[in-house]
Amino acid sequence: MSILSVNAGSSSLKFALYPIEGAGIAEAQVTGNIEGLEPAGQPRISFGATGQAKASAVVAVQPGEDVFDAALRTLKDLLANRFADVHVQAIAHRVVHGGHHFSASVQVTPEVLTQLATLNALAPLHQPHNLAGIRAFAESFPQLPQVACFDTAFHRTLSPLETTFAIDKSLTERGVRRYGFHGLSYQYVSQVLQRVSSRSVNRTVMAHLGNGASVCATTGHASRATTMGFSALDGLMMGTRSGAIDPGVLLYLMEQGWDHDKLQKLLYKQSGLLGVSGESADMRTLRASTSEAARFATDLFAHRVVREVGALSACVGGLDVLAFTGGIGEHDAVLRQQVGDALAYLGVRLDAARNREAWGDTPQAIHAEASEVEVWVIPTDEGRVAAQEALLLLALAR
Repeated sequence: MSILSVNAGSSSLKFALYPIEGAGIAEAQVTGNIEGLEPAGQPRISFGATGQAKASAVVAVQPGEDVFDAALRTLKDLLANRFADVHVQAIAHRVVHGGHHFSASVQVTPEVLTQLATLNALAPLHQPHNLAGIRAFAESFPQLPQVACFDTAFHRTLSPLETTFAIDKSLTERGVRRYGFHGLSYQYVSQVLQRVSSRSVNRTVMAHLGNGASVCATTGHASRATTMGFSALDGLMMGTRSGAIDPGVLLYLMEQGWDHDKLQKLLYKQSGLLGVSGESADMRTLRASTSEAARFATDLFAHRVVREVGALSACVGGLDVLAFTGGIGEHDAVLRQQVGDALAYLGVRLDAARNREAWGDTPQAIHAEASEVEVWVIPTDEGRVAAQEALLLLALAR
């Protein structure tokens, strides 16, 4: 018995099979990815048992067939033929935005999809594709419950002081407020910290750093402050997203004739590491570059992380544990060292050798013995949290 966890994006589909063990979820048995799902793309699937080399193959697209439909057909055949002993009980979908309607995972109905579609404009890079994935899976696997698991749900413990914008009260009452994102990742990292660090129940800051980036502060393993807000644009600079920006800049650009679509493209696709460097949104590419613009972009990214970690530490009264996760957080030792050095005033001291060697699938402590703050690198697993949520929801439904 397993839960199939999926994350449908604009050009790719990540999936993983999580076995059900008693009342919980075990580590993924199978993981995979289907890329090339953009219009006129050439989809290719890679998959394999966790910890083993993955197989890869081109997805055959029949004449007139949509590439996403071809991908689902291939995945369905894979489950039936290569993993016939796996009995999927439900499909858990990562959905970025639950708005004020959904503060917990929910089994999907047509009514739920209609409500979630009203949030597309708040997360245009993710929400439409998340929902399209749910619809497609519901058609291909009509016998299975589809469960939506929200990145915003972890932040339901934020206080009104954290969620309220200083704007006309009537807009706040209509749902214009701060929600927070990356919740599935933070929920997983928080669960791991509960196992490896007794201090994490206190003042903890988690930094999810990747193409999307944010920081979250917790006490009692509950979200108390976070950098993303109404949309997935606020806070840190990201791969192609601007992060926090003076709204006066947008008003100025509107006066210069910029319309909604041009502003949205700037903020979501032409900013961040890509916009500042003029070269790439990929931190690895920028680290390998010799240009001054690339170095400045990486330094600015580190500076913004330091700035936000400091602000969120103030919100919870200090810092006991700092955790890095996400593609950059897990793999960029230079960035971690930059951040750690800048946070020395909070008592952070990294062990340089531990930091350089932190790599792999297990949580690793990288703080020095003299550090007043524990520092961890924790590989995230959003799919496992989604599977846990689906299992819990279905158990309650029974």
